[in-house]
Amino acid sequence: FLFFWAINMIVIWYGIETIRILLDIKAPLLILLGLALLAWAYRQAGGFGPMLSQPSQFAPGGPNEGRFWSVFFTSLTGMIGFWATLSLNIPDFTRYARTQRDQVLGQALGLPTTMALYSFIGVAVTSATVLIYGSAIWDPVVLLTKFKNPLVLTVSLFSLCLATLATNLAANVVSPANDFANLWPSRISFRTGGLITGLIGILIQPWKLVADPSGYIFTWLVGYSSLLGAIGGVLICDYYLLRGKRLDLEELYRAGGKYWYSSGFNPAAAAALVLGILPCVPGFLAIVGATQAPAFFRSLYNYAWFVSFGVSFGTYFLLMRLAPSSLPRGEG
Repeated sequence: FLFFWAINMIVIWYGIETIRILLDIKAPLLILLGLALLAWAYRQAGGFGPMLSQPSQFAPGGPNEGRFWSVFFTSLTGMIGFWATLSLNIPDFTRYARTQRDQVLGQALGLPTTMALYSFIGVAVTSATVLIYGSAIWDPVVLLTKFKNPLVLTVSLFSLCLATLATNLAANVVSPANDFANLWPSRISFRTGGLITGLIGILIQPWKLVADPSGYIFTWLVGYSSLLGAIGGVLICDYYLLRGKRLDLEELYRAGGKYWYSSGFNPAAAAALVLGILPCVPGFLAIVGATQAPAFFRSLYNYAWFVSFGVSFGTYFLLMRLAPSSLPRGEG
């Protein structure tokens, strides 16, 4: 882990262009290797029929009988929370696109298609391992230990290291590095912001977080999805509903301008953020064992992103409408 951390910091030191080069290499390489892994599983398992014939754990007699919808929506909330981080920091990358059309096409073609492909590969290969090895192997590192060919192991491990490095930089470092730089532009550069992010990343000990898949999904992903849902509700309501997708770019960066609100903060947005998160707090505290909570709040927590998004969206809309002076003239 410390080795990857050190490599991450070195790449950050050389700047955003180095990250772009890594991503350009990673993307086609992983698609090819993912398809190669799927082809291997197809051949070893005897086709897609046997690969996908494993009985559902939610079927009668299965370990999760009758729990499909509760598990589904909780897992969906966790996955939305996972991707919500990327949706918020997509502008960190799309601002380098040559045109608006390029960035729209890049996201439309790149995100849904590749995510659907890799989801299928993950499900199909994991199912195939039950036939090949007698138990489900979902961890690619564990699966790699089953191979004996030195060339296959070398290429696979190199690709896995590259994927881990590039994905971590793009998803977990670039956005907070820019955030820290924006907090104090005269003192903190993108490079310094990245180093601060790396230091915090070590201090929170993420290896303990991912050691327990259940805690990672139901505590971490679902928990912070409530924060991101509330942020998303405010952003989407403000940009699409209240301002009709019209912003004055220069005013966004001018102190005392029409987006300055109260000393640079929008009280309506802050209130909507807090109120959006509050309904999810009792369920979160119950999940981590800090306190007891009624079943209603524990159930509500399973839909954390949707709940916080809806509450913050509605609250922000009402507060801004009650204070029309908050909307710059000609907007809304």
